[in-house]
Amino acid sequence: MKFEKPFLFLSALIACFVIASGVTTVSKPNNYSESYPVVVCPPTLNGLTSQISISSRKTQYQRLENRSSKTVPFKALRFPVTKDSLVISAEGTTPLIWQSRTGSWAGGTLCSGPNAAAWFVGGTANVTSRGRLILINSGLSDSIVDVQSYTENAKQPIKSVNLKSKSYIQLSLDSLAPGDKSLAVQVTPRSGRVNAFMIDEQGAGLKALGGDFVNSYPTASKEVVIPAIPNQLPKAGQKASASHTLRILTPGDVNTTFTLEVLSADGKFIPVGMSSRSIEAGVVSEFSFEPKISASAFAVRVTSAEPIVASVSSSVTISRHKDFVWSTATPPLMPMSIAVTGLSPLIAFAGESISVKVQAKLVNGKTVSASVKGSDIATWRVPANARSITIVSSSKGVFAGALIASTNGYGFIPIVNGSALTRVEVPNSNIRVLNP
Repeated sequence: MKFEKPFLFLSALIACFVIASGVTTVSKPNNYSESYPVVVCPPTLNGLTSQISISSRKTQYQRLENRSSKTVPFKALRFPVTKDSLVISAEGTTPLIWQSRTGSWAGGTLCSGPNAAAWFVGGTANVTSRGRLILINSGLSDSIVDVQSYTENAKQPIKSVNLKSKSYIQLSLDSLAPGDKSLAVQVTPRSGRVNAFMIDEQGAGLKALGGDFVNSYPTASKEVVIPAIPNQLPKAGQKASASHTLRILTPGDVNTTFTLEVLSADGKFIPVGMSSRSIEAGVVSEFSFEPKISASAFAVRVTSAEPIVASVSSSVTISRHKDFVWSTATPPLMPMSIAVTGLSPLIAFAGESISVKVQAKLVNGKTVSASVKGSDIATWRVPANARSITIVSSSKGVFAGALIASTNGYGFIPIVNGSALTRVEVPNSNIRVLNP
């Protein structure tokens, strides 16, 4: 009896701790912090001109190499960039950058958040190459980036690059695999906020042979859809059709076969020689095809037994000079917004059953809505005075890309979300902090 009261008191205290811990753990919900990470645009290299399309004049930015965290508003819907890479608080609407070399070529890409990994299927490392791989570190700490190249000859040794904080470097494409013609490059950061961009520019002596951005794709997969490929029809008196080249790689250790299917307004078909075609593992292969179609744009679906990466290069003529376009794969379409001020792209949607609702916000503040329906492929022209477009909703299994023509050249833009909302769990404190 002497120890009965202390024992009861101790038992009650322990029971209170157990109940409190259980109630706190079960009943308290998780808290989350949501935000839009800043996006990064490529720099303007020597001899090029570039402009960034912005959805709002109030959008904030800073120059990459500015050590201050201070940002300033654009105060314009289309902003010329003379040199440095820009870091933009896009707040959900992805900026688009359009670059060109006067009388030679033009192309564009989306400003985006940091990449976990990026595949670039395009470019060349032979004597015609003037292309660059641009690596950007927008973080506050140094990073190391691994660059793995593949060519028509073999898999190349990995090149590791040290990248200082808030800086960028250029790697010549001909330094990745000197003398080789067909490139596929995987960029993998080990840490840090790293973006990668590729420009494929070619020339022979003083003669320009064209150029374009090679847009990236995150991973290899067994099915690849390239939704927007330009198809310039022959003019009166011309017999030749536009030529296209499929560049494909299976980066694994096992050989595979692939089938290419053309999706067009004239129907869905497999070109001659593009069914169950064999390719060697770790080696970049190219196949030419000339589909006999009447549409100005088409799509392709490439399927394989093993994961692959692929793109299509197309010859075009703009303002009486020749150029080329790299059309790359895109992920399935999802709701997003992209700034397009100053441009009027043709957007191609590819899929078995297409049902997409889109909106265009005009420069004057008005909104125009459209519903795009079809099978295999459907197109929609963005109004010339649009400042941004929004994918409101989309049926499953639909892919989209944009084709843009200017006086200097022709380009392809993937319709992907470069400014995605991120959600980070905020840890909750409970009795386990004190009593683990």
